Amino acid sequence: MEPPTLRKAGSKQEEAFGVQPRRVADLGTVPSLRRSNSSLRKVRRSQNLFGNSEKQESLSSWIPENIKKKECMYFVESSKLSDAGKVVCECGYTRQQHLEEATRPHTWQGKDWDPKKHVQEMPTDAFGDIVFTGLGQKVGKYVRLSQDTPPSVIYHLMTQYWGLDVPNLLISVTGGAKDFNMKPRLKSVFRRGLVKVAQTTGAWIITGGSHTGVMKQVGEAVRDFTLSSSHNEGEVVTVGVATWGTVHNREDLIHPSGGFPAEYVMDEEGQGHLTCLDSNHSHFILVDDGTHGRYGVEIPLRTRLEKFISEQTKERGGVAIKIPIVCVVLEGGPGTLHTIYNAITNGTPCVVVEGSGRVADVIAQVAGLPISEVTISRIQQKLSVFFQEVFETLTESRIAEWTKKIQDIVRRRQLLTIFREGKDGQQDVDVAILQALLKASRSHDHFGHENWDHQLKLAVAWNRVDIARSEIFTDERQWKPSELHPVMTAALISNKPEFVKLFLENGVRLKEFVTWDTLLYLYQNLDPSCLFHSKLQKVLAEEPERPVCTPPAPRVQMHHVAQVLRELLGDFTQPLYPRPRTGDRPRLLLPVPNLKLNVQGVSLRSLYKRSPGHVAFTMDPVRDLLIWAIIQNRRELAEIIWAQSQDCIAAALACSKILKELSKEEEDTDSLEEMLALADEYEHRAIGVFTECHRKDEDRAQKLLTRVSEAWGKTTCLQLALEAKDMKFVSHGGVQAFLTKVWWGQLCVDNGLWRVIVCMLAFPLLYTGLISFRERRLQAGPGLPRVRAFFNAPVVIFHLNILSYFAFLCLFAYVLMVDFQPTPSCCEYLIYFWLFSLVCEELRQLFYDPDEFGLMKMALLYFSDFWNKLDIGAILLFIAGLTCRLIPALLYPGRIILSLDFIMFCLRLMHIFTISKTLGPKIIIVKRMMKDVFFFLFLLAVWVVSFGVAKQAILIHNESRVDWIFRGVVYQSYLTIFGQMPAYIDGVNFSLDQCSPNGTDPYKPKCPESDAVRHEPAFPEWLTVILLCLYLLFTNILLLNLLIAMFNYTFQQVQEHTDQIWKFQRHDLIEEYQGRPPAPPPFILLSHLHLFIKRVVLKIPARRRKQLKSKLEKNEEAALLSWEIYLKESYLQNQQYQQKQRPEQKIQDIGNKVSTMVDLLEMESLKRSGSMEQRLASLEEQEFLFSGRRKSHGEPRWAVTLHLPAAQVAQTSRALHWVMKALRDGGFGSEEGIPAPGA
Repeated sequence: MEPPTLRKAGSKQEEAFGVQPRRVADLGTVPSLRRSNSSLRKVRRSQNLFGNSEKQESLSSWIPENIKKKECMYFVESSKLSDAGKVVCECGYTRQQHLEEATRPHTWQGKDWDPKKHVQEMPTDAFGDIVFTGLGQKVGKYVRLSQDTPPSVIYHLMTQYWGLDVPNLLISVTGGAKDFNMKPRLKSVFRRGLVKVAQTTGAWIITGGSHTGVMKQVGEAVRDFTLSSSHNEGEVVTVGVATWGTVHNREDLIHPSGGFPAEYVMDEEGQGHLTCLDSNHSHFILVDDGTHGRYGVEIPLRTRLEKFISEQTKERGGVAIKIPIVCVVLEGGPGTLHTIYNAITNGTPCVVVEGSGRVADVIAQVAGLPISEVTISRIQQKLSVFFQEVFETLTESRIAEWTKKIQDIVRRRQLLTIFREGKDGQQDVDVAILQALLKASRSHDHFGHENWDHQLKLAVAWNRVDIARSEIFTDERQWKPSELHPVMTAALISNKPEFVKLFLENGVRLKEFVTWDTLLYLYQNLDPSCLFHSKLQKVLAEEPERPVCTPPAPRVQMHHVAQVLRELLGDFTQPLYPRPRTGDRPRLLLPVPNLKLNVQGVSLRSLYKRSPGHVAFTMDPVRDLLIWAIIQNRRELAEIIWAQSQDCIAAALACSKILKELSKEEEDTDSLEEMLALADEYEHRAIGVFTECHRKDEDRAQKLLTRVSEAWGKTTCLQLALEAKDMKFVSHGGVQAFLTKVWWGQLCVDNGLWRVIVCMLAFPLLYTGLISFRERRLQAGPGLPRVRAFFNAPVVIFHLNILSYFAFLCLFAYVLMVDFQPTPSCCEYLIYFWLFSLVCEELRQLFYDPDEFGLMKMALLYFSDFWNKLDIGAILLFIAGLTCRLIPALLYPGRIILSLDFIMFCLRLMHIFTISKTLGPKIIIVKRMMKDVFFFLFLLAVWVVSFGVAKQAILIHNESRVDWIFRGVVYQSYLTIFGQMPAYIDGVNFSLDQCSPNGTDPYKPKCPESDAVRHEPAFPEWLTVILLCLYLLFTNILLLNLLIAMFNYTFQQVQEHTDQIWKFQRHDLIEEYQGRPPAPPPFILLSHLHLFIKRVVLKIPARRRKQLKSKLEKNEEAALLSWEIYLKESYLQNQQYQQKQRPEQKIQDIGNKVSTMVDLLEMESLKRSGSMEQRLASLEEQEFLFSGRRKSHGEPRWAVTLHLPAAQVAQTSRALHWVMKALRDGGFGSEEGIPAPGA
């Protein structure tokens, strides 16, 4: 860095650097970071919360052992004095600033000061966190280190201890070290573009770190971005590499054990020839050579560090690239020219910003010229324009040297990019920077083809799809789909949906891309922070160890994935990926670390090379990618893949199910809300596509509901929706119409219910045509099939069971109240028989397994239903009561138990009434309110027990009877809430005749504390009255009103969705009676006997219910899916149209159009001003050339006017004549000696 006070003379080198051809050895201990951004954020958040002290201790111990500073060990008095007039050493420090041993008599006494001998390394004493006083709480990192520190150690510090992600790009900004002026628009464009390229690509920006010149411009650009961006956009890493000896107020940074934080004061007024650090940089590397006030010390170390970083390889998603580096130049002087020359010589692309001044403008002016025209005279002319202050001091040899460097720079045009605002179609600096890197990477191999793969990998690493579209996917290069497969894998793993969409647009077919090995590789590279990854690790931990003799295989296999997916989708689905047989070889033969795609050409293509006859493709590749994206909660990626799916309704419902199951275990609140929102979005997509299908063809839409999907575990859309509890989908009109159709069986749905009941009671009326059927053959056919179809309809079975159940309850009540004899009567035996038929039906429901789930699964499904639990409880209670009833000594307890059992059988009626559109929603509300009552009882019990115990203890002395204790504590306290006040509590109704003084009378309570002589109460009446008032206040007013408020809230909450909930639960009742035998209890035993003969004796397997689950023929299924795909595209088009019609979108579109118009007008204005500037520059160049020619012939400088065109000379003469006349008329000068205008 050059001191600002010395730049004017141009004799000393300014802030600049160069990439030297020196090779630096790699440090083997530096690991590569492969963690994703989301996981790093989570790790850093936990470290900030719990590990700050440990982190500081680790840093405080590691840095002094590995990083050193430099100290002068021998004081040699210099001939120069310090700014304060003090005697200083040759190193620049005063005697007091040296160590004590440096000022003692030394063996080097009388010798000249030599930095190689007299400066030694010591453990550094300045490192840690830095906070700029008065400029907010932004915390940065800093370290003081020796100029001989290996760059590998610095890189290890930055990535491991400072926690920086490995960059995708390195941007080195160089230029003038003193403040300079830029056009406001150019300054704005530069700041916006620089930060944009750093933020979008994950780049590091490296500058000189001081608060002046080009470093100040970069810092202000970062500051503006930080103020205008949200927290989610991330942080721009800005590394300042400065000289320790030129930093003002550096004493504030010295903390031997580390500053956490060190407070730094920016004092620009008192900095003198030193410089202050820029507060907008995030990290500072302060290079120390043991001297004070010498600029440029950091340049060699910065060069080595940048070269070392550019040689590192970053791997992500199977694609590994060396970190590219680009040099951005603003303004600058001789040092900057040397920097550009070194960078170009070493193959580093440079972007020069025209209009920033000095060297940048000189190079920009001649960059487009042929080398032969870049002459010394032209460079001299440019220097006279852009270096007016120091032009006169430049020697011819210096100008010749500069010309030679500029010629060499311009000769490497592929490495030089000129950013001209408003010209050549350039608008943003970020595009120019990335275009420069791509242009530099277009190196020709021995076949003459450009390295397009390398450019595409760079674009993917930067996540700049705009660059890929404009620079890579052009007419110059025709991509084969197979060539895009490796980068497609990288885009998927890196979560770059725009690139996935781009590759799909350019010919990638998922059926060819998604192979078994590719899918396995994707699951092996899951985001470690996602919940599915942890669940997969649990499955792997339970996996038994493989025998030693078996061939090695990857740790993660697809059957492990299938096991976790089945947990999420439900056991009603079949495994999506089969477990490999014993003889199968592992699919993935190469270890993961070798599957890198780097710039030298080692690729993932081995994943796609298959031997003939090897079946490597999956059943449904779109499904596989969709699941992979959904389990990681990647919204945009899943949206793109779902748009490619065939079985889109089932896919959307399955995604909803997976996300809802994952959300139950997600601990992070933000991720949980995102999952639930995404699950709701996919439910709406399923509804949207099904709506389109239902509008076109109801029958085909209903087939989509019940079609068995092989791709989704042999389940149906309807089953997926039910398991996911997608109430909005199930309550859709089309789904409800299908359920109504199933409910009515083969009857027409427009039959009145009264007709059904009349025909149930008098079935011969079926022959009269009172009931209409959907099929013509039944309507006009013989009577027996019509009767069978009628009594097999679920609606008829349901009403027959209702009549049967009411008859059972009436008979049960009659026996309990009228005919309960010591010896069972005929009516009672009929009840036993009836209950036996109910038991048989419950057993049939338990063991009926047409889908072959297994007994354990069927038992879990059976007992998951509340009404089945109620049935089992009622039956077991009946058996207990029957057992007691048959024992003569327990006859009465048996009757009590059967009476209680009657209540449970009556509660079973609520399930029957759920089919009613009127009563069903109300039953749902009652069930929800029962939960409120349950929790309310906990609050009520606190007050009841506390008041009851206090009252009992105050009134009664040593009550030993348990039943009366319960009455006094709980029963009387509970009745008090409803107005039944306890006796004697206020002493008004005190009477010893109504109580037992000693508590010996079992039918009277024990008397309260009283005066035996005066027969008056002795307890404090005032206290018991106060307690009673407080108790009534809190229970009657507070708690009861709280319960009413809870009921009201529950009612309002459920009432909004009652219709959806009722329609959702309606399916369970329809499914139950659709598979139920037609005969009602007790006649149902005949059906059970028939089933027993068929299943057990004749071994006839159970049939699936065709109406709720049907397997279609291949041709029919293919036609149905094609029809669904067509309507899915229609749905997506409608969604896009609706999106455009939204007011917010229209306002945004109008805003974009206005911005475009403003940009076009500004571009036109810039073109006009640029044209004028070119004309003025041309005139200045002509003037300079003519003046040079006349000067060589000894003519005066003004003689150049003689060589101008005649018209211009005449116009100039008239203008001068007018000026002279105006001055003479104003009284200036005399008329003598005035030359004629034409002279």
